[in-house]
Amino acid sequence: MLGWSINLFRVRGILLSVHFSFLLLPAYAAYAGYQEAGLAGLIWSVALLLLFFVCVVLHELGHSLVARHFGVGVSRILLLPFGGMAQFDTIPRQPSRELLITLAGPAVNFAIAGILLPFVSLSKHWTRSSYPNSLSDIALYLLFANLVMGTFNLLPAFPMDGGRILRALLATQMPYVRATFWAATTGKIVAIAGIIAGIWAQWYLLAALFGFILFVGEAEYRALLRRDEEDARWRRVLAEYEAVRTAFPPSDEPPLLTK
Repeated sequence: MLGWSINLFRVRGILLSVHFSFLLLPAYAAYAGYQEAGLAGLIWSVALLLLFFVCVVLHELGHSLVARHFGVGVSRILLLPFGGMAQFDTIPRQPSRELLITLAGPAVNFAIAGILLPFVSLSKHWTRSSYPNSLSDIALYLLFANLVMGTFNLLPAFPMDGGRILRALLATQMPYVRATFWAATTGKIVAIAGIIAGIWAQWYLLAALFGFILFVGEAEYRALLRRDEEDARWRRVLAEYEAVRTAFPPSDEPPLLTK
């Protein structure tokens, strides 16, 4: 599924791609904006959506650039309807490094909100219009969107940022795989609660988002278990080979030839 994407361009050597399903969002924003206010509504709605996803890309770049600082390869950033995903070659098992990589994303969102704060009026009265119609409105929407994005990502729902922070903290006290188990279990509880809340409030997009988080979290945990089991198997094979090699060391004497 993640292969159904369009490659756009590179940012600091990191490929930016969009999933085909992402294209439904600007199409819907254009339709909704046009239905409400014609061409002006279409332009402002699509502009707001695209600027929001610029913030999503910056969030993922925060993770990616800190990861590259620690020598972790980052192949691409993929934009999905639910947000963005930075694809790392590996996840460092050092808790301090994972913690810094993870915190970098929300930190970018809070920094953007801080930069936008002087340019908006927080006392502005909201109107019934569902789309912005000025640059000031755009700035205000983006400020709140970044605050929500940064805070939401800190929920302890693995593999979201909050779940990875929880794993990094747990990994300082227990083995990495065990820390992942508890972070993933906590994430399942949070995700299931989010699904139930989304259905109860009829926020079906939120319920779908938590469903996606539940699926990806479980998949990443299972993949970690498989890698750990494979590593353990290869360690046993090498240990057995070393034991045999030690028990039967090669002779320095050349073999005797007999007729």
